[in-house]
Amino acid sequence: MSRSLISASMLAVLLTGLLASSCSHVDRSRTVAVWEQMDPKEQELFDQHLVAFRAAHPEFASFTIERVHYRTEDLRTQFQTAALAYGGPNLVYGPSDQLGPFSIMDLILPLDQFLGRPALARFDSLALPALNGHVYGLPDQVGNHLILVANTALVDTIPTDTDAWVAQLVRLTTDRDGDGRPDVYGLVFNMIEPFWLVPWLGGYGGWVMDEENRPTLDTPAMVGALDFLAGLKRARVVPRECDYPLADTLFKDGRAAYIINGPWSWEGYREGGITIRLAPLPRVSTTGLWPTPMTATKCYAVNRYLDERTAACTRALLEFMTSARVQIDLAVAMGVLPADLEARANPEVAVNPLQAASLDQIEKGRLMPIVPEMRAVWDAMRPEYQGVMNGEITAGEAARAMQERAVRAIEEMKR
Repeated sequence: MSRSLISASMLAVLLTGLLASSCSHVDRSRTVAVWEQMDPKEQELFDQHLVAFRAAHPEFASFTIERVHYRTEDLRTQFQTAALAYGGPNLVYGPSDQLGPFSIMDLILPLDQFLGRPALARFDSLALPALNGHVYGLPDQVGNHLILVANTALVDTIPTDTDAWVAQLVRLTTDRDGDGRPDVYGLVFNMIEPFWLVPWLGGYGGWVMDEENRPTLDTPAMVGALDFLAGLKRARVVPRECDYPLADTLFKDGRAAYIINGPWSWEGYREGGITIRLAPLPRVSTTGLWPTPMTATKCYAVNRYLDERTAACTRALLEFMTSARVQIDLAVAMGVLPADLEARANPEVAVNPLQAASLDQIEKGRLMPIVPEMRAVWDAMRPEYQGVMNGEITAGEAARAMQERAVRAIEEMKR
């Protein structure tokens, strides 16, 4: 969507913002604001690193630097509203998939221009969110991916193919009290969100869209992926119904041998007394292909309308918060993978077995598209994925409905 295609509702918001700013101008020439979607541990580390930034950059002592937290969806809408009115923060931090809409709406600066391309050379090129030849986000971590997490108290070996893995899940699912319901499940995962479906779509040879950003959901690969996940339910190795909180609780309580989850969860499991081991999702036996969880970065983007008088401080803060030292701290404290190549090679990171397994899974994954069409694809997949897992529709019916819904939503988006 270009600036000329702003909807009537967005235009109303823009005019309201402009009227408000003309009535009460706020001098932001000495303020650098960061709007973020950080977990509590990330917030704590940011504040600690901000103290270090202050010590390293006394030339910005007169600047106020403020961090404002939002939930993911609120961050997206609040930033769009503020930036459309030529306001908002200097930096916005969150998942890379928000950058597509921001860049199409011309709300963020290409960082190859703001920082220069040499400043990007220290990053893993696969971790830099790019669109139309420009990089729009500077990452402090890479991954945000799903991986197989095993409770070592219940699992001794982790199979590498789905036939052996499913057979193991059957053995690990146990009814200890004889009431006909499992007390320990072989596997738990989120049966609500299609993020957990996508790896298996890749494992059956498919993907969510083609190179022209057209949805590719009505395929034999989608049918295969849906049938595989529904088959786990028919085998009773997973709960009859399971959302993210239930899966997380069952695993923490020692009532599941495996969970499919991401790096944000590992520290919580270890703090809860669960000894975990990570492994890539097993290769699909019928295709010989590895599942391809979506990988993404969490990164900082620069507001196109930042006050020029704050540009130097903004640039210095951006480079500091994505520096090798900061990324090493994040990796050690949270188990995430650095995007900075020097940080990734640091012994504190490289010797960590969780990091090694995480990198193995990332290399088997695929980058999440940051184009706006991805939102329509997610919305189209969600109800049909749930319908198959609930036994309400067949995998073939779901694949057709997904495709139709996604195509229709993208057409409406472009009007």
